[in-house]
Formats: sequence, structure tokens, C-alpha cells
Amino acid sequence: MATTTSETQSFTAYYQSPIGLVKIVGSRDRILWLKFVGPQQTSDAHLTPGLKKCIAQIDEYFKGIRKKFSIDLLLQGTDFQKSVWHQLQKIPHGHTASYGDIARAICNPQACRAVGLANGKNPVSIIVPCHRIIGSNGTLTGYGGGLWRKEWLLKNEKAAFF
Repeated sequence: MATTTSETQSFTAYYQSPIGLVKIVGSRDRILWLKFVGPQQTSDAHLTPGLKKCIAQIDEYFKGIRKKFSIDLLLQGTDFQKSVWHQLQKIPHGHTASYGDIARAICNPQACRAVGLANGKNPVSIIVPCHRIIGSNGTLTGYGGGLWRKEWLLKNEKAAFF
């Protein structure tokens, strides 16, 4: 399915993961959006090189083979959000961090709540691993895909890590 935006043409693909359907939106070579979605009719009418690469790497991730992504992203957000998303990508596979850890890493230790909001606006889940953020007390915190998915992703990463 192709749609035209003012900046670029975007294309949509779907990947059936072990924990639900993933919708991926990208341009020819870059990924703009990746989220878990509910059941719906899917069509991969035009898989661009970027979408093919993303699907292959997401598949490897879910099989426990891939621990780091090498996908070109086109992240759209504020400079602050982008700084948070960039820092999230530095959290190693199989590890977690807190909002406070991210706030300190971007040299803004008072911005824990803003980090939480930016984390929640992450347009490219899994690749920008917002699921690796936990509460400062070690508990699971919100996740747009549902806490059960977050728990699954973290357990799967820890199993593949060791």
C-alpha cells in the first residue's frame, strides 16, 4: 500500500511476530514507523529495499539471532525526543535502564518525566528499544504495545543474551 506525503512517498508492510502483528511504514530506504497493531487485513504490495531489510532484521531479532539493528531510520520528532531515542539505541541488548538513567545520559538529570513522554512517543518500537526502560525501582513501567509484550521482549532478549 503506497501513500504520498508532502516530503516522501511511504509504503507499508506487516510482520507477524510471535507476540502480534507489527506494522512497518517506510520510504524507499528508511523506516519511519514500527508498532504492534491489532488484527487487520495486510498487504505487502510493494516491499521497498528499506522494508525488506527491516522485515529481515526484525525476523532475526525475534529468532534471537540479531542483537543490534542496522536499519536507516527517519525519526520525526523534536530535538529533545530525538536525543532520547538516540540514547535508547545505546542500551545494550539484554539490559535495561530507567528514565533517570536516560535523563542523566543526555545531560538533563531533571528531565525524567520528559524522557518518559519522549519514550512513549517513540515511533519505531523494538528498533529504538523503548521496551528496555523500566522503573527506577526495577519494576516494569508502561509500554504502548502492552506490558505483557514488554515482559516477553525483555525475557526473550535476556535468553538470547546469555
